[in-house]
Amino acid sequence: MRIKDELFGKEVLDAEIQIVGKVNDVVFDKDSFEITDLVIKKTGFSEQIKASENMVPMELVKVIGDKILLKGEDDI
Repeated sequence: MRIKDELFGKEVLDAEIQIVGKVNDVVFDKDSFEITDLVIKKTGFSEQIKASENMVPMELVKVIGDKILLKGEDDI
């Protein structure tokens, strides 16, 4: 998988199908080369007010497809 082509820019949705933001970067484990976290940049009006990024651990990712769906309380 090419990280830049496959993940960067994908919308991230929470368990209630609300848009959290888009994947802006990823964090790798330098020894295993596994992705440990997604860096999510907020989009829309909140992005204009204040630039912010959130780190989402891969353990909270439920599905990666056209969009990325995060786990809800029932999934954890």
